Amino acid sequence: MRPLDRDGIRLCKIQAELFERSVLSLDMSSEIFVRRFMKSKVAEEFDSASILDDTKSIEDIFKDLDNQYGPSNYGSVKYDLDSMHWAGYFYRCFSYTYNLSSQQVYKILPLKDVVSVYEPYHTLDIEQSIERLLEDKNISFKEEDLTKKGVELLKEIRNKKKNK
Repeated sequence: MRPLDRDGIRLCKIQAELFERSVLSLDMSSEIFVRRFMKSKVAEEFDSASILDDTKSIEDIFKDLDNQYGPSNYGSVKYDLDSMHWAGYFYRCFSYTYNLSSQQVYKILPLKDVVSVYEPYHTLDIEQSIERLLEDKNISFKEEDLTKKGVELLKEIRNKKKNK
């Protein structure tokens, strides 16, 4: 896990603003926007931090998404500005500190899961919020937990072979 440094914070702030502005600027639902974004080429630019060297505005990013997927007005459920801002920051911090792609992060924690804990978790330190939500989902990235899971899987496989 890497620390949230200056570049990481800048990425988090840009993505938070992007998610917040999507509520007001786009006709599609929040779920559709986030799914498109997290699987987009633009998200890959955030993952590699190359977006920091670019001069794209939020509107330019929205245009890039429309160019990749086509314009959409699908869905009508939009989350409130504050929870979307927090979700944007949350996702980028998770991706940045755990060195995971946007797609991986979105697959682990869909938007509805992230937004559902906005009220209790948004006042916590963002890294603590990530840890708590991962704990809630029984997901661990700690080396000792991964080793323990691997050993348990090997034991299961061995027991299945013995029982054949």
